[in-house]
Amino acid sequence: QVDRYLYHMRLSDDVLLDVMARFQAEMVKGLGRDTNPTATVKMLPSFVRSLPDGSEKGDFLAVDLGGSQFRAHEVKVFDDGKQSSQLESKFYPTPKEVIQGNGAELFDYVADCLLDFMETKNLKHKKLPLGFTFSFPCKQTKLEEGVLLAWTKHFKVRGVQDTDVVSSLRKALQKHKANVDVLALVNDTVGTMMTCGYDDQRCEVGLIIGTGTNACYMEEMRHIDLVEGDEGRMCINTEWGAFGDDGALDDLRTEFDRELDLGSLNPGKQLFEKMISSLYLGELVRLILLKMTKEGLLFNGKVSTALLTKGKIEMKHVSAMEKYKEGLSNTKEILTELNLFPSEEDCVAVQHVCTIVSFRSANLCAAALAAILTRLRENKKLLRMRTTVGIDGGLYKTHPQYAKRLHKVVRRLVPTCDVRFLLSVSGSGRGAAMVTAVARRLAAQRQRIDAMLAPFLLPLGILREVKDKMRAELEYGLKRETQANATVKMLPTYVCGTPDGTEKGKFLALDLGGTNFRVLLVKIKSGRRRSVQMYNKIFAIPLEIMQGTGEELFDHIVQCIADFLEYMGIKGARLPLGFTFSFPCRQASIDKGTLVGWTKGFKATDCEGEDVVDMLREAIKRRNEFDLDIVAVVNDTVGTMMTCGYEDPNCEIGLIAGTGSNVCYMEDMKNIEIVEGNEGKMCINTEWGAFGDNGCIDNIRTKYDKEVDEGSLNPGKQRYEKMTSGMYLGEIVRQILIDLTKQGLLFRGHISESLRKRGIFETKFLSQIESDRLALLQVRRILQQLGLDSTCDDSIIVKEVCGVVSRRAARLCGAGLAAIVEKKRENRGVERLQITVGVDGTLYKLHPHFSRVLRETVKELAPQCDVTFMLSEDGSGKGAALITAVAKRLHNVGQK
Repeated sequence: QVDRYLYHMRLSDDVLLDVMARFQAEMVKGLGRDTNPTATVKMLPSFVRSLPDGSEKGDFLAVDLGGSQFRAHEVKVFDDGKQSSQLESKFYPTPKEVIQGNGAELFDYVADCLLDFMETKNLKHKKLPLGFTFSFPCKQTKLEEGVLLAWTKHFKVRGVQDTDVVSSLRKALQKHKANVDVLALVNDTVGTMMTCGYDDQRCEVGLIIGTGTNACYMEEMRHIDLVEGDEGRMCINTEWGAFGDDGALDDLRTEFDRELDLGSLNPGKQLFEKMISSLYLGELVRLILLKMTKEGLLFNGKVSTALLTKGKIEMKHVSAMEKYKEGLSNTKEILTELNLFPSEEDCVAVQHVCTIVSFRSANLCAAALAAILTRLRENKKLLRMRTTVGIDGGLYKTHPQYAKRLHKVVRRLVPTCDVRFLLSVSGSGRGAAMVTAVARRLAAQRQRIDAMLAPFLLPLGILREVKDKMRAELEYGLKRETQANATVKMLPTYVCGTPDGTEKGKFLALDLGGTNFRVLLVKIKSGRRRSVQMYNKIFAIPLEIMQGTGEELFDHIVQCIADFLEYMGIKGARLPLGFTFSFPCRQASIDKGTLVGWTKGFKATDCEGEDVVDMLREAIKRRNEFDLDIVAVVNDTVGTMMTCGYEDPNCEIGLIAGTGSNVCYMEDMKNIEIVEGNEGKMCINTEWGAFGDNGCIDNIRTKYDKEVDEGSLNPGKQRYEKMTSGMYLGEIVRQILIDLTKQGLLFRGHISESLRKRGIFETKFLSQIESDRLALLQVRRILQQLGLDSTCDDSIIVKEVCGVVSRRAARLCGAGLAAIVEKKRENRGVERLQITVGVDGTLYKLHPHFSRVLRETVKELAPQCDVTFMLSEDGSGKGAALITAVAKRLHNVGQK
C-alpha cells in the first residue's frame, strides 16, 4: 500500500540521469554572463582560487554564522611537514530575537561573542586574521566582500539583504575595538572543501547535506563569465538549493512537496533543498503520515495532535526509525511518545515511509553531485577521474543509511569517476581559517614572485635607452676608426641591389644555419608570369660533425650536395650557387666570407678566421665529382630581406627572430666608411646579437641572464641574442623556475631531476604554454611531459614566467628595430617613413604573442615610421637564389 501511495517518490536511474542532465544545463546557465540573471542555480564565484598545498601556517580566527548556534574558533596551522592543525571552539546560542531582528543587532552580537572568545583564549593583545563563515547565498566580487542575496534556514534579519556583510562585521568589530583583520568571507560548503583539501589534495568538491544543502567545486576560470580573467580555477558555490525554482522539477514534486512548500517561510524558493535537506524531511514524513491516517491506512484512522502539529516530527525521529538493526522497537517507541499508539503493521509502514523519503533525498543529491563530477571530468578532458568530495552536515553524519545510499548511487551514475567521500571535521570553522591561510600564503607568494619578475618588465624609458644605445653601436660599426672595437659589427654583404623582376634562370642554394642543412634547386622566371619554383632536400647535421673539425663539416656538406644532385638528376650541370651561411662573416666581396665566430651550438675547429667559400670549394675539389659556380655567400637575414623584396620593393630591412636573432638593412654607401665608394646602397648585416658584449646593457641583464650566459658555449658573447632569441628563452625560464622552486613557490619546493637538465625547457614549450587557446590543464600536461608534476597554481605561475620572458624578448627586439627604422628615416631625410621589414624565424612565426608585442613596441618607439611586417616564405633558400640571380644580373650589367 505504501509503495503504491509513494510511487512518485521512487526514482529510477533513468529519471536520475535526466535530473543530472537538467542540473548540468542549469550550471552552464549560471556560469554565463547573459543567462545568469534567469538561472535558478546561481553558480556564485567565491574568489577562492587555490586549495591548501600544505605550506600554510599561522594562527587564525574564524567565526561561523549559519546554523542554530554561532561558533567562534581559534585555528593553529602548523608547517611541520605533517599537515596538522589544532582547533579550539566555543559555541554560542543564536537567540530568535537576533536571527529575526535587525542587522545592527546581529553583527553586534557576533562581535560580542568573538570578543568573549578572544578574552577566554587570551588573544586580545594579538592582531589575528579572521575568516568569516556566512552560510547564506552571497554575491562576491572579491574574497573579503559579499552582498547577501537572500536569507535561508529560518533567518529573517532586517536591513541586511543587498548589503556587504563583511563591512557590517568590520563596523561592529571597530565599535567594539576588536583587534581583528577580516581577510575572507566563506560559505560553509567552501569551508568544508578547504578543510578536506588540507588533508587530501585531490579534494575539489564540497558538499553539505544537513539542515540546508549545497555544493561547491573548483571550476576553470575560462568558463566563469561573471569574473574577469581566464587563468586558473576558482571555487564556485552552486547554491543548488534553488534548483527547480523555475519549475524544472515540477514533474518530480509530489502533492506533499507542494503542501510543505506552501507552509514554509519562503514559498516557491529553495525547492530542491526542500526535497532533500533534513530541515524539511521530518515535515514531509508528517504530511504523508497525516494523509495516510486520514484515509484510514494508519493508526486506525485516528488523527492525533502530533500529526496535526507542524514540525512535530523531526529529522532525528526519521533517522532513529530507520535503524533497521534494532527492528521496530525504535519506531514503536517514537510513535508512542508522539501519542500515536501504533500496531506492528503501522510501525512497518511508517518505517517504509521514512526509508522512501530519505532514499529520495539521497538519490536527488547523488544526481546533482554526479552532474558536478561529470563536469569536472570533462573540464580535465579525462576518460577516468579520481577525485575526493569533502562532505559535512547532520543528515549525512547521523542518518544510519544515508551515506551508504548516496555513495552507491553516485558511483552508479558516474562509473567513470573514482570518488572518495571524506568527512569534514568542523569544516566551516577550520575551513574559513584554511581559506584565510591560503589567501595569506598566496598574497605573500604573489609579492615574492612579483619581486623576482620585476626586472623583466622593462618600462618605456628603459626601452628608449636601449634604442639609443643600439643606435650608437650601429654608428660605431659603420665608422672606420671605431669598427674594430664595435660589438655590433655592421658587416658589409656586397649585396648592392634588391630584385627588380628581371631575374631568371636555374640556381642552386645551400642553407646552413642550424641542426638541419638544406640543398635547393630554384627556378626563377621573369616577365609577366614571373615565379619562383623550388625543390629541396633536408639533411641532418649530427652533433659530432657540428663540433668536430672544419674539414669533416664541409665534407659532410658536399656529400649532401652530391646526394641532392643525383636525386634531381643534374649532377653534370655547372649551376650558379648561393650559399646561405647563417653565422657572422666578414666579407671582402659577395663571394668571400670569413667566419668571425661560430654561434648556435656550432664549434667546428679550424674555421674561424677562414673563408667559408674557399673551404666549400676545397671540399668540392676533394670529392672531385662535380663543379659549381659559387656566386654569393649569404646571411639568412639578407636572404629574408631579398625574398620579401621580390614581392615588395619597399622591403629594405630583414629580421630573423628564431633560434638566433639578427637584422640587416640597406645602408647608404656614403655612411659605410669601411667600404670604398659613396654611390648607391649596400646591405649591412648588423650581427646585432653581440649588442651589449661591451657591458652597455648590463643594467637590464638579470641574474638569470648571467647564469644562462655562463652556462653557454660562448660565455660573454652574443648577450643581446641571449635575451631575445629562441635558443635561450627556454633556458632563462628554466633558471627562473629553479629559483622559484628553491624558494618554495613552485612544485612544492621539489626540484625534479628533469628541471635540473640544461636545455630541457625548449622554446617551443613557451609557445605552447602561452597559447590563448590552451587551458591550464594542457599546460599541466606539457609540464608532465617534462617530468614536472604541477598543481593548477604551479601551471599559472609557469605560464606567467614564460609570458614575462617572451614579452621582454619581443620588446628588446622592438627597441633594436626602432633604432634601425629611425636611422633609415634620417638617411632618407623624410618627416615620415614608409618601410617594410621582411621577417623570418620560428619565434616570430609560432609564438602566439611575440609578433604583436614586437610591432607594438616599434610603433611606440618610432612613432614617425609606418612599418609593415612581411613574413618571408623561405628566405634562406629562395633568398640565396635571388641574391645569386641579382648578383649575376648586376655582374652582366657591369660587363656590358
